[in-house]
Amino acid sequence: MYQEERMMMILRHLKKHHRISVQEICEMFRVSRDTARRDLVKLSEQNAIIRTRGGAILPVLEKEVDSYKKRVGQKSEAKAKIGRLAAANIHPRDHILMDTSTTVQYAAQALEAQNVVVVTNSIDIADILSGKEGVKLHVLGGVFDPHSRYIHGAATIRHLQEFRVNKCLMGGGGITKDGIFVKDEEEGQVVKQMIACSEQVIVLADHTKFGKRFFYQVCRLEDIDLLVTDRLPDHWKECLEKANVEWSVAEG
Repeated sequence: MYQEERMMMILRHLKKHHRISVQEICEMFRVSRDTARRDLVKLSEQNAIIRTRGGAILPVLEKEVDSYKKRVGQKSEAKAKIGRLAAANIHPRDHILMDTSTTVQYAAQALEAQNVVVVTNSIDIADILSGKEGVKLHVLGGVFDPHSRYIHGAATIRHLQEFRVNKCLMGGGGITKDGIFVKDEEEGQVVKQMIACSEQVIVLADHTKFGKRFFYQVCRLEDIDLLVTDRLPDHWKECLEKANVEWSVAEG
């Protein structure tokens, strides 16, 4: 079993039982204590767990996010403005990855560039782009999550590894000075691979996402190239400048 698969199962165990010991990991996966500790170290580096004496627990985080359909309607005016501005950064012959963010969905709706290639794991974004003649669409395979309406899993990540694109449009459940966070490990693993496949990472986020930390960290602030938002909260200009991140604010 690969380390990523063990880590996913460790997180599932933690969601159900709230804590896990090194000994339990050894027994669950028939691995050495050193291997179990390495798994916990990696999860801790991703801010997915808090290590304890002899094991780990889950961190205190934001509440579970709403369903995808409910989130589409939240802050819809701000998301539409952000989406239009992000879509203006897409040009003919671009190759793009789009994650499952509801704000990225608005960018898909506003997309006007011709002769672009889009790869996505979002059912709703795929539906929107299927009606645009200037878009060549690739839909990733894997396991479908009906609550969040996205495709994920090991097959999705393997499929993603075949692509190299020049732009990735992604959202995020929360943004802190440490980076971008999403609600669960399944979504986060896919977004991480999207980032690894992309030359430029563009994050779309309304002002309510700043200062929130969710379950799984997908990247550091320094890994972002451009942040598109509707309003930049106080002190964030300094944070972005320090991380060498450009930003655009959607007006009107």
